[in-house]
Amino acid sequence: MTVETDKRVLAGHVAPFAVWVGVILLLQALESASLCPRGLYPWSYAVKAVACAGLFLWLKPWRAYAALQTRHLPLALGLGVALAAVWILPEMPWVGRAAPGFQEFYHRWLILMPGSLPDYFDADFFPALPPGHRSLAYSPEQAGWPLTLMRLAGSACVIAVIEEFFFRGFFYRWLRKGAFWTVPLSAFDAQAFWTVVAVFGLEHDRWFAGMLAGAVYGWLAVRTGDIWAAAVAHGVTNLLLGVYVIASRQYGFW
Repeated sequence: MTVETDKRVLAGHVAPFAVWVGVILLLQALESASLCPRGLYPWSYAVKAVACAGLFLWLKPWRAYAALQTRHLPLALGLGVALAAVWILPEMPWVGRAAPGFQEFYHRWLILMPGSLPDYFDADFFPALPPGHRSLAYSPEQAGWPLTLMRLAGSACVIAVIEEFFFRGFFYRWLRKGAFWTVPLSAFDAQAFWTVVAVFGLEHDRWFAGMLAGAVYGWLAVRTGDIWAAAVAHGVTNLLLGVYVIASRQYGFW
């Protein structure tokens, strides 16, 4: 590769994810200053989804990989479905009725920040959100169906892909060697692998489910050497979770 190509490969793996995280941090700063109206959340999500998808398509980081191998699809789809269940089941209303102690433990200790209940877990309302909660801004009643569906599409088709290219494509291999594209994706390194799992998990409020998902997506990428297999699994997980959110109205996931 030329120096210019090297820079483009690096940018393609990192820039879309950096922009995505930058928008999140900006919203948090505005929220802390009481300058973030509720209606800004779904609009900002739609804009960043389009912007990050466009950046990804422009930089074309997939050129550093082979195309998706169809033989990996059944495994990717199956793991994506299984991980969606891992995210959803502990918070389903029937679990709360059958094992309220377990569900409260899950919310108190396996969701950030450990030791305190998340702001959407109010026993007086759960599984519904407390009135005025910011995540309700994504509901079709408040955002309108186009923005709600943009939230679903961005989760399944944009962030799932750019996270895999960043975490499994870039970060996992960069921890081993600066010129990460020279490291085979299928080469396993325990220290780098578990570091990425930890960081990926802590990127999500549901850190325990996030770490488990990160371990599975990472294993799939290393096992197959196919970055697209991990992206498909991740996309399936996010799609099923998003459909569940809309159907069950548990917008606390969003």
